[in-house]
Amino acid sequence: MVDMYVTLVIAGRRTFAQVPAKYQDAVKADLLALGLDENGFAIIVE
Repeated sequence: MVDMYVTLVIAGRRTFAQVPAKYQDAVKADLLALGLDENGFAIIVE
């Protein structure tokens, strides 16, 4: 389920707020591991 929500957030089909609370921590961790923020956008470090 976590992978599905990560994919949906990246694709813009769901927002992080739409992810069920029980999956939010895992989804956020997976997005960060991919270098993405909670909205599925690349984290740019300057």
